[in-house]
Amino acid sequence: MHLTMPKLMPFSAKQRRVLNWWMQPETMHRDAIICDGAIRSGKTTALALGFVIWASVRFDGQSFALCGKTVTSLRRNLVTPLLSTLRLLGFHVEEKVSKAYLDISFHGHRNRFYCFGGKDEGSAALIQGITLAGLLMDEVALMPRSFVEQALARCSVPQSKMWFSCNPDKPSHWFYREWILMAKQKNALYLHFTMEDNASLTPEIRARYERMYDGAFYDRYVKGLWVASQGLVYPMFSPQKHVAEPPSLCERYVISCDYGTMNPTSFGLWGLCEGCWYRIAESYYDARKVGVPKTDEEHYLALEALAADYPIEQIVIDPSAASFIACIRKHGRFTAVPAKNDVLAGIHRVADAIRAEKIRIGAGCTDALREFSLYAWDERAAADTPVKENDHAMDDIRYFVSTVLERGEESSFYVASLSRADAGN
Repeated sequence: MHLTMPKLMPFSAKQRRVLNWWMQPETMHRDAIICDGAIRSGKTTALALGFVIWASVRFDGQSFALCGKTVTSLRRNLVTPLLSTLRLLGFHVEEKVSKAYLDISFHGHRNRFYCFGGKDEGSAALIQGITLAGLLMDEVALMPRSFVEQALARCSVPQSKMWFSCNPDKPSHWFYREWILMAKQKNALYLHFTMEDNASLTPEIRARYERMYDGAFYDRYVKGLWVASQGLVYPMFSPQKHVAEPPSLCERYVISCDYGTMNPTSFGLWGLCEGCWYRIAESYYDARKVGVPKTDEEHYLALEALAADYPIEQIVIDPSAASFIACIRKHGRFTAVPAKNDVLAGIHRVADAIRAEKIRIGAGCTDALREFSLYAWDERAAADTPVKENDHAMDDIRYFVSTVLERGEESSFYVASLSRADAGN
């Protein structure tokens, strides 16, 4: 069988193999296909399109599953771009967003495609009971094993196949060890993608991605290798480039806070000037080192001293510090904003801000500078995890970048809404 594609986009040789593997004599007997490799390498586009074409040609009246980390990310990254392509190819699509499924018709065949999110261990229950003729798992390495195995157990229709895509993670990851390294035993076709396999990606864009990452994440996202995170979390931080004298006058002022009782409490005072946020000053108290823990009221006095007479827009604080948030709000001077606390995503945001020189550290912020030189990955951990040492200024910086810098101009509106909510309580 030969599929004639309209002029939608250029497909590389590897992408064409993903589209056609299920009807090629040398690979059609495989039970699964696994596509891993670099980001922006075109694997998801080809896999999603190939999956729907295969399902629509080989089956009629069957159920299939499209799986992502969450249904929202699945729709954004896979479903929405896929639908426009399918319609150009002559597929008829009826989308039921509220019920999380698609009915797709092609050449007299009609099948249903359910959307599932595999974000945690409880997600396995969502897919129990359904009978599937095939499934596609986008970013399978981000899903819990229980969800993946429950989904695979649902593929009981004869001639069903499993389609996987993922970016690399640690080499100890269960999917790498049990599926990629054992692809032959699993009767799976394994294809490794690089950015060169995305025919629509220009050399200039490839070069941009190569500048965006360092260390293990360069090896994973650019080279597409399964490597362990190791060494410093922020190897791109350079005292020569990123330590600077803060300006005397800034447009906005924010304080970030990582709160501890016996662990250190770290405050950072930030000022925005000409598009760059400067860590002007900091306050760092290590109860273990001093031998005397502080009360919430004593920490609040340190916060007042750091804030001085600056017009502080908000205090971005560790969301688990409920008692200190209540203390700040009780005094009524500052708006306390619980920070975004997704660790790995926050680390990536900080790394991006450092590379783009959107944040700089004042020379007087000695504890932040000390931690930048010591904050390291835990090489023994099963997942990407920093060592829980020398991380308190690092955490308050991560809270700041994730909650203030990433929110950008929306921040002032967000803070205003919080202030109105506080006033109403």
